[in-house]
Amino acid sequence: MMATGKLSSQVVLYISCQGLLNADLTSKSDPLVSLLHDDRRDVTRQWSEVGRTERVENSLDPSFATPIKMSYCFEEVQKLQFRVYDIDVGATYSLSDDDFLGSVETTLGSLVGNHTTQLPLKRKGKDAGTIKIIVEEGSGSSEVATFSFRARHLDNKDFLGKSDPFLVFERTLPDGQSLTIHRTEVVKNNLNPSWRSFNMSVQELTGQNEDQHLTISCYDYDDDGGHDLIGVFTTSWKEMKEAMHKEMQWECISPKKKATKKKYVNSGVIYLSHLKVEKLHTFVDFVSSGCQINFTVGIDFTASNGDPKTATSLHFLNPYEPNEYMKALVAVGSVCEQYDTDKLFPAFGFGAKIPPEGKVSHEFPLNFNPSNPYCAGIIGVTGAYQAAIQQVSLYGPTNAAPIINHVARFARQAEAESKANNYFILLLLTDGVLSDMVKTKSAIIEASHLPMSIIIVGVGNANFADMRELDSDDSRLKVSGKNAVRDIVQFVPFANYRNSSPADLARDVLAEVPAQVVEYFRMKGLHPMERVVVATTAAE
Repeated sequence: MMATGKLSSQVVLYISCQGLLNADLTSKSDPLVSLLHDDRRDVTRQWSEVGRTERVENSLDPSFATPIKMSYCFEEVQKLQFRVYDIDVGATYSLSDDDFLGSVETTLGSLVGNHTTQLPLKRKGKDAGTIKIIVEEGSGSSEVATFSFRARHLDNKDFLGKSDPFLVFERTLPDGQSLTIHRTEVVKNNLNPSWRSFNMSVQELTGQNEDQHLTISCYDYDDDGGHDLIGVFTTSWKEMKEAMHKEMQWECISPKKKATKKKYVNSGVIYLSHLKVEKLHTFVDFVSSGCQINFTVGIDFTASNGDPKTATSLHFLNPYEPNEYMKALVAVGSVCEQYDTDKLFPAFGFGAKIPPEGKVSHEFPLNFNPSNPYCAGIIGVTGAYQAAIQQVSLYGPTNAAPIINHVARFARQAEAESKANNYFILLLLTDGVLSDMVKTKSAIIEASHLPMSIIIVGVGNANFADMRELDSDDSRLKVSGKNAVRDIVQFVPFANYRNSSPADLARDVLAEVPAQVVEYFRMKGLHPMERVVVATTAAE
């Protein structure tokens, strides 16, 4: 499931400071906060400014009224630096001549995860007060309306049959222009059609004005594009909302007939028979309210990887450069670990003979501790991997189902709680063809019902046809008459990123995860947990 584009949303950062240094002799500092982003795409400089707060006069404990907005991308590690300055009256836009009061670095992911974060500011290695950041979803309605329209007694525009009606929705812009915002499907040969229910965002409907005119036109479809107007009416979102309590109806009026026929009444009646309005929760809503992203690693230790003692092996531990398994692990894991509070990750291997008995295992902990397979952070996972590759004997076959089922057991426990508090991501690193394809398909189909996503990175240059089949873009994965309810697998071959940055790999394999998280909780009718606003101090 290759990403079609960067998945991002707008977040707003509200900032305040406490106990700032005083840089003025006769009064207090006049602070301003500048937010910088570590933009590696800009080769001319590492840090670029995202935005600034206003200058607050004479305060060492300012609460800034001007928030800073920026795009939030789950699939990237967005490093941030908050820099606080004392701004003199009449200062220029450049901050180079202003007194520097302190700074701190963090990531946007950790801020989003905590919602409210308090961090220590430093100046020349010494304490310089604290800064508090509150993250909210960007402005704009997050409500979605579900409509069900029908019509009765529409005019017949066809000689040899009945009209083929469809509806067109247009919103009037402030400058008088009309913006088409929705078209229904065509109902063939029917003067009393019922159109399929559809969704539209309230923001799209209103343009932030509930009284904004909405024009709904009914046409008879023609193959040549010369659709005949049956009739039209105007309404507003404010009026349409009454359909949440009762069926609404409007006369469908043909301007031409109304102008030429004295006894003309209407060209039919359009009914809004059902309207439901609900908040469309975002990934930011879920993680900021406490949903944990639980990250698990599964690594292929089969003999097809080659003898780890030789330089041609995919598991060769080169002292000067990490192998592809390690590169993929660090690239993806460094993003995921931002959303896991305790930073403890279970990590497993499969397809090797393990000590001391030398039995083949398809689900062994990299640290060889079955009762506690957790590693401390991505650094701990890479360390356990390096130690394991020197102790196991690569063997086979390549069975992925056991590790998928292992993670699914935990995801099933989370599902039973019926809360939006946990979601599981399994990163599978493998060099090729699966030996248990049918069982793996079955395991994925079962996992599609659970709060779980699977990321597969293909290492080496093998035939990855099996992996592409699991990453079923065109249709839902199916085996033995069972279909996946969601598409939860993302596959990429590492070879496509050998000449790219690790951030490119992470971005592409993780770009679909936020949508998968939201899709699952929406499917289960689960909402973000009630947020407990408690400031937490994030250690750097």
